[in-house]
Amino acid sequence: MIPDHYLDDGDDKLHEECGVYAVYGHEGASALCTLGLHALQHRGQEAAGIVSSDGKDFFNHRALGLVGDNFSDQKTIEALKGHMAIGHTRYSTTGETALRNVQPLFADLYMGGFAMCHNGNLTNAQKIREQLVMRGSIFQSTMDSEVILHLVATSIRETITEKVIDAVQRIQGAYALLCLTKEGLIAVRDPNGIRPMVLGKFENSHVVASETCALDIIGAEFVRDVEPGEMLLINEDGIQSLRPFPPTPKQSCIFEYIYFARPDSVIDGISVYEARKNIGRELARENGVEADVIVPVPDSGVPSALGYSQEANIPFELGIIRNHYVGRTFIEPGQAIRNLGVKLKHNANRAVIEGKRVVLVDDSLVRGTTSIKIVEMVRAAGAKEVHMRIASPPIGYPYFYGIDISHSKQLLAAQMSVEEMAEHIGVDSLSFISIDGMYRAMGQETRDDTTPQFTDSPFTGYYPTRIDDYEDYVKDVPKTVFKKSDDKK
Repeated sequence: MIPDHYLDDGDDKLHEECGVYAVYGHEGASALCTLGLHALQHRGQEAAGIVSSDGKDFFNHRALGLVGDNFSDQKTIEALKGHMAIGHTRYSTTGETALRNVQPLFADLYMGGFAMCHNGNLTNAQKIREQLVMRGSIFQSTMDSEVILHLVATSIRETITEKVIDAVQRIQGAYALLCLTKEGLIAVRDPNGIRPMVLGKFENSHVVASETCALDIIGAEFVRDVEPGEMLLINEDGIQSLRPFPPTPKQSCIFEYIYFARPDSVIDGISVYEARKNIGRELARENGVEADVIVPVPDSGVPSALGYSQEANIPFELGIIRNHYVGRTFIEPGQAIRNLGVKLKHNANRAVIEGKRVVLVDDSLVRGTTSIKIVEMVRAAGAKEVHMRIASPPIGYPYFYGIDISHSKQLLAAQMSVEEMAEHIGVDSLSFISIDGMYRAMGQETRDDTTPQFTDSPFTGYYPTRIDDYEDYVKDVPKTVFKKSDDKK
């Protein structure tokens, strides 16, 4: 079930499901895990949890809210005993916001304690869940993740490793999965590599994380990316790599580079910061306009705005200042106060805007609600002209791999032409980077239409896996949004 707040929360940004972190072989595993989750807080702010083990018993702490709100005291950390731990930060794309849906999940199975957490979204979870319930499984949460737990529990294979393999061979979609057992740690990345996962080393211990920035925070050495379709078994004997899936083309999520990942991370050998700057450069080449100043919509628009500024040779200025101390839980009672809500997070810097022709650079345009308010704010600060440039192609299609857009009915690009969108948000001009321009910025000559190098579903309607649970979401979506650069005009 897709919660309604993905469409109606008024926050005109995409949100990614979560971040995962694991440490094996360190007596301070839970403390290191806590630090790692701090670095992954951008991937999920609804809840956080850690499960640890000493190889005999399991210990856990899960709570709604931020990592710092729930793992800030020494007593909590010390209670998470053991030399191995897995942790999770959550922004839900399936399941309500409730304590029962906070990961990692834990169960006492026939072969002992088993904890698991995952980043991504399964596209056949509902179908499998119905089958499991018919056979007697009793679910405790509303998350797709719990399906994996039940598949492991009901598998007739002999070892825990074989049970996990049995489970992941039945699921479809995107996932970076961590499992904690008495024997050690298991990490699995989905066959297409849609969601990221990296392996690191800290002193004599092993670390697995969603992003490299979470290695940096503890001073861990980056070893390598976990390969798409790879399963790692980490225990006292070291690391064993298994390949439980047939060879599948690597198609990591393009939105990791556009928006989700922290700019200081490196994913599959590509610097997120440099990718965003390159996108900005391509955007300027394709969609230049006479202007006096380039202004990013903070914070995710900053690297692309820098690239745009450098390519266009137009000054870059912080024309919008963001308040970093406002969370997403602010209650806006009444329309008059609600209309002022954007000023809680952003305020125009009149000194660099007044009397200027301004180019606003943002990473994406989803529903346009925040863009309208930003443009009004910039005009109120005295801008002579306001042009908007978007560092991604138009988002017109649903996405089912861990981003909160499972409907197209409120996506602006699915309802309007570019000209209509420009009028709707109140800008003098609006342009998006082309599909091919985005791929050039990522080091590709062009998009391979047969087997794209990235998962780019929001822009193209291409889904690299079966989407059994979501077929009804796409059957009526108009196939008119995706335009190649050579026919976009």
